[in-house]
Amino acid sequence: MRDQPKAADLLEWYDRHARKMPWRVGPAERQAGVIPDPYRIWLSEIMLQQTTVAAVKEYFLRFTERWPTVTDLANARDEDVMGEWAGLGYYARARNLLKCARVVAHELDGVFPNTESGLRDLPGIGPYTAAAIASIAFDRKATVVDGNVERVMARIYDRHTPLPAAKPALTEFADALTPDRRPGDYAQAVMDLGATICTPKNPACGICPWRSACSARIQGTAAELPKKTPKKPKPTRLGAVYIARRVDGAYLLERRPDQGLLGGMLGWPGSDWAEAEIPDHPHPIRAEWKELPTEARHTFTHFHLRLTVKTALVPMDRKPKQGDFVELADFRPSDLPTVFRKAFDLTKDL
Repeated sequence: MRDQPKAADLLEWYDRHARKMPWRVGPAERQAGVIPDPYRIWLSEIMLQQTTVAAVKEYFLRFTERWPTVTDLANARDEDVMGEWAGLGYYARARNLLKCARVVAHELDGVFPNTESGLRDLPGIGPYTAAAIASIAFDRKATVVDGNVERVMARIYDRHTPLPAAKPALTEFADALTPDRRPGDYAQAVMDLGATICTPKNPACGICPWRSACSARIQGTAAELPKKTPKKPKPTRLGAVYIARRVDGAYLLERRPDQGLLGGMLGWPGSDWAEAEIPDHPHPIRAEWKELPTEARHTFTHFHLRLTVKTALVPMDRKPKQGDFVELADFRPSDLPTVFRKAFDLTKDL
């Protein structure tokens, strides 16, 4: 008969092996009385949605250096925040980030709610994020379940029901294991376990603090869990972008509508994106347009995108029908979403 998983065993492991992260108050610091900053925990959790820790660190450090408090972020210009966010993807998160910061700063006197229910009332904060902030920032008992936790629970209990159908059962398992004592450290410990030991491939079962309690290890099924329902193939969409450079070096750009994919971001004027063929779209400015021989290609969550790239050099007095010129000194390619930066990179050798 296998042992039962104990939170105490995992916390003992975490005290020795906790990952160091710029937003994290480590177990030794926490036991010494250091209190996590809810702003930093909230910011990191929003950034980490559907993104890796490695990808987020640089963005987090840049954000917190430029906007060290939630009030600083609330008072920032939308375009500055969207520019700093460029490259992280899922741009609705950045729009909700600003909305949430402004609610906290201007309606809640800069103080984040310390309960799951209060946090869920804020823009952009769903069940997982509310549980994570309540637990990590305020040490409240909350059930925090991300992909790492799902994998750990599926293996500990040898659950073969495919995701996402297995999610309710895996959440129940996670809830039953969450302790009353040190719930914030426990939440981070189980996520660290999934990220460093109970990994998707080649889990290091021999050094796992829960190895004697893991049913999948005993049954020899750990490597095949969690099972997932096969995803449907992603469709491919087609579109076109127009990159116009004025003779003084300024570029023609437009601010995309707030709603929809890449909402609120700077980008190149262009067509809609459709699956059958590139939709007709009037040129944003009168010019001799040249089509590049290479497409800009990018993959979003639900589809692949192939963009035809057209370029033109235009005189100083030419007025655009769409978008506005941005002076070369004010143009930063890094402010563009990745798909538009890929299109721009194709023009560098022209």
